[in-house]
Amino acid sequence: MTIATRASHFAHLDEAKLGWFHIRSILVAGAGFFGDAYDIFVIGLALPMIYRVYYPPADPTKGSTFNATVHNSIHIDALLKASTNWGNLVGQLSFGYLGDKLGRKKVYGVEIIIMMVAILGSTLACSTVRGMGVLTMLGLWRFVLGIGIGGDYPMSATITSEFAQVRYRGMMVAAVFAMQGIGILIGGLVTLAALAAFKSLLVDDILYLDYVWRIMLGFGIVPCLATVYFRLTMPESPRFDVHVRNDVEAAHRDINKISKVNGTTNNTVNTVGEESNKDTTESHAVVSHNSNRAPEIGFKEYFSKRKNFLVLFGTAYCWFALDIAWYGLTLNTPRVLTIINYDGAGKSQYDSFFSKAVGNIIIACMGTVPGYWVTVALIEKWGRKPIQFLGFGVITVILVIISALWNQILQKDETGVFSQSSRIIFIFLYTVAQFFFNFGPNSTTFVLPAEVFPTRFRARAHGISAACGKVGAILGIQAVGPYFEEAPRVVIGVFAIVMATGGIATFLVPETKGKTLEELTDESEDETYEIPEQNNANNAVHHDQLRAN
Repeated sequence: MTIATRASHFAHLDEAKLGWFHIRSILVAGAGFFGDAYDIFVIGLALPMIYRVYYPPADPTKGSTFNATVHNSIHIDALLKASTNWGNLVGQLSFGYLGDKLGRKKVYGVEIIIMMVAILGSTLACSTVRGMGVLTMLGLWRFVLGIGIGGDYPMSATITSEFAQVRYRGMMVAAVFAMQGIGILIGGLVTLAALAAFKSLLVDDILYLDYVWRIMLGFGIVPCLATVYFRLTMPESPRFDVHVRNDVEAAHRDINKISKVNGTTNNTVNTVGEESNKDTTESHAVVSHNSNRAPEIGFKEYFSKRKNFLVLFGTAYCWFALDIAWYGLTLNTPRVLTIINYDGAGKSQYDSFFSKAVGNIIIACMGTVPGYWVTVALIEKWGRKPIQFLGFGVITVILVIISALWNQILQKDETGVFSQSSRIIFIFLYTVAQFFFNFGPNSTTFVLPAEVFPTRFRARAHGISAACGKVGAILGIQAVGPYFEEAPRVVIGVFAIVMATGGIATFLVPETKGKTLEELTDESEDETYEIPEQNNANNAVHHDQLRAN
């Protein structure tokens, strides 16, 4: 008998050239994240329209777009925003667990189907004569939508990471997440297009907004339809086949499927025994299922070890700290629109909605979209931790400056309008902050949990890390955000402290640049197979060929 490590089976994946399968994987997973971000952020543009249609102001000529008394009495903003994040929390934990328990293939695509159903439900939400109103129905459907979006996080990250080559893995996972920026941008563009299409009707009757907001929400189903087939037919992760199912033959079949899509199929990735006689095939079956390794430890036992727990705590806390500030600041988009003079104040109702949509597009371009793609470009050169350290550090400094100089930065002239110098200073600081949120922890907190955990726990640990982020988002929205108007300097100061602690927690996470997933998690050391003597030569040649390719 001789011993062969499981990691040797992934040499073809780890060292392959970037091919069509990898590009398709990025597009399939990225389309989901495009839809995730679109659905999450377009609601901010749609809600004022819903308020105007279903809760009209007593005097529309005064510029209000909704009945403030009704709106405040039911706290609809908190309901809708929190419901999506609570759904995210449920989806991240449940899909992470199922992805490790049932396999990536069986679960991948289910989250998109959930999203499609929820988007249809949201689009058709309406008020009844008795019972639930449109906002309550929308809140319930947004919760279901959040489950699907939440499930996309661990599944897309894990699958992309496990299919990727070593030298492109960070870039591929970051590119999937970067599609969020495109989704935010497209949300503004779809809003502009819908408003322009109904302009003549809206000028005569603003209640035609009921069509506009439904078109905006309904468009979110387009990326889902474009990607659902490819997700449902995605091959199983070869790493899951080997490390969890203990089935090397299935792993080789899945690697062969990948190679066919890439156009690089050759005998080195065919299942051992396909070109040999019956005896060789039988001996390979022994290799697939007859391991001499010790029984695998469970999730609790693995993370009860201090070293492993600290890594999970590091990925979870960094995401938690990031989302407190990220979502807490995102809530104040209306204030940003006021400062940059795109809040629609003093304009007709149609022009007001159009101006806000343009303002949101400007905000998306003010560092948000560029930051994501600079991460994609540099993550393999710089590494994950340097980018995360840089992001946390720069944002902390900027938030400290804004908190300390709040009154000086946001000065108004004698007419009560923000001065030109205030606008310039604020736009500069806001753009830099947005850039380093995304060329920083908003991207790397998604990438690192997809790399630093063993295959049998990877989806679950990523889901836990992402769920901790959503806990931070809920705190930012419901606990900290409401005090922004009363004490903005204090709130921003709290955000600065939280971001600084995220930078400190980054020390707990290992750097993953240039290492295989097996090297990062010791799976190449402690998981081996006994290979029968009669087939030693054939298998040795096979593994050498895999590494050579």
